[in-house]
Amino acid sequence: MDLTSRLVVWQQLAESCGLATAQQSLQQLWRLLLLCLTCRLCFRLGVGSTVKHAVSVLSGIYGLFLFFELHMLWVLLLSVLCYLVLLLSRHSSSRGLFLSAGILVYLLIGELHLIDVVTWHRIRGSQMVVAMKVISLAFDLDRRAVANLPSPAEFLGYVLFVGTVVFGPWISFSTYKNAVDGTKLSWLWLHTSFLCLLKSQMCLLVSTCIAPYLFPLFIPIYGNSVTQKWFYAYENAVSFHFSNFFVGHLSEGTSMLAGAGFTEEKDHIRWDMRVVSPLSVEMPRSMVLVVKSWNIPMSRWLKTYVFKNAVKLGTFPAILVTYTASALLHGLSFHLGAVLLSLGFITYVEHVLRKKLASIFSACILSRPCTSDCSHQHKKNYWVKLLNLVFSFLVIFHLTYLGSMFDPGADEQEVEEGYAASHTIQRWSDLNWASHWVVFACWLLYHLIQ
Repeated sequence: MDLTSRLVVWQQLAESCGLATAQQSLQQLWRLLLLCLTCRLCFRLGVGSTVKHAVSVLSGIYGLFLFFELHMLWVLLLSVLCYLVLLLSRHSSSRGLFLSAGILVYLLIGELHLIDVVTWHRIRGSQMVVAMKVISLAFDLDRRAVANLPSPAEFLGYVLFVGTVVFGPWISFSTYKNAVDGTKLSWLWLHTSFLCLLKSQMCLLVSTCIAPYLFPLFIPIYGNSVTQKWFYAYENAVSFHFSNFFVGHLSEGTSMLAGAGFTEEKDHIRWDMRVVSPLSVEMPRSMVLVVKSWNIPMSRWLKTYVFKNAVKLGTFPAILVTYTASALLHGLSFHLGAVLLSLGFITYVEHVLRKKLASIFSACILSRPCTSDCSHQHKKNYWVKLLNLVFSFLVIFHLTYLGSMFDPGADEQEVEEGYAASHTIQRWSDLNWASHWVVFACWLLYHLIQ
């Protein structure tokens, strides 16, 4: 395809896909954004805290209704049940573990198709955000990071906070309290919020209208049947990545628009909430940093409330527990569980192998960048940069493999109900289970150089 023909196709794609996608997105989102803005303005009024919490609850409920209609009642039911559990166990010192077990039972009931599967999948994201908020609050109460059990209005205001209840992200109880106290309105707040919303729309367009046609429409590379499979897998992975970036940047925008997500240093306020870091995913240093950058608040939540509680079992068991917890929060879906558990093995093997090689060669090739005062002899040598680059390409290879199953062209009903196990097995089988074999080889190499 010559350049002229490609330009014509690009124009047709922009008109048929780009404009339609942007218009549909704005039609679905404008009322939620207006709710977030209304909530933020109410927080600035000189009214009592109970009134502010009530506004947060009502706007959150209406936001849920806009997207899920009466199915939102399942999210409200989870919120109310969690508060009852916290109230009944207010004298216990193990509220975090007790509530986690209760939420797990609730989620399993929904996942076992006792509730309509399509309905459950639609509300799964909001259920996960509510579960994370409540579990973090319970553990903070156990640790005395939060002094007393919040009132019902305060609790529901936090759990159903309109800036986070639909698209996330998880925010701590203290972050919500700061939002309710309400910093002054500023152009920086408005500019940062809308910049995040703009980035979300750009990511949506990439996911929908560019990534599925990456080869050879945008990048004119052709290959044989084997390379075509990997090109197709990479297109699927990039489309999936940018759909996550869309939700991440959108949640940044809605959170800040509603008044959350700022840090205060002396008299200077910075609106600096970060949910995703696309560059760290698409141009990665390591899988460890990819996992962190994929959803920064959730990564922090898993580290604080799961990994640190499980680390007494040992590093590798704690990693497995952490990824299992993530899989359960995301739902009993075979393809998500397979991806998350595979990620657990990949990140662990990569971490220990790079740590061992860094020790042997005294080089800065760890999963995370070294500090300037590290003890390694070789820091910026060409071979050190080359070795880090090799690991970066290895991460891209793993991400392509893991993301190959998220097919943007799949049947809509299949996506809503969750991919079948056969779908995952077939996709990875088509790629000859390559990523798993590479991880096994890296694990063997690690043990050989012990």
